[in-house]
Amino acid sequence: MTKGKAGVKSSEVKELLMKDEKFKAEYEKLKPRYEVISQIIEARTSQNITQEELALRVGTQKSNISRLESGTYNSSMDFLAKVARSLGKGVQATLK
Repeated sequence: MTKGKAGVKSSEVKELLMKDEKFKAEYEKLKPRYEVISQIIEARTSQNITQEELALRVGTQKSNISRLESGTYNSSMDFLAKVARSLGKGVQATLK
C-alpha cells in the first residue's frame, strides 16, 4: 500500500484473490469476456463515442450497450461483430 494514501491497489487485491483456486478458476473462465468488453470500451472511448451514439450506429438501444460494457449481458457473436463493425473493427475468435 502506498504511504499517505488510503485504500488498497487493485493489483494487490487481485494478487491476494488469485491465491484462492476457486476464484482463480472463475477468473480464468470469465477472462475472455472481459477482455472483449475492455477492447470495446477502449475503441469507443478512443473515438469519443458515447454509448448512445454507438447504440445508434449498431441499431440497438443504449441500455444494450450499457449491459454489454458492464458484463451483465451475454451477447451473441453476431451482436459483438455488429458492435465491432460500428467501431470500424472486426472480431477474431481463437480456440486454445
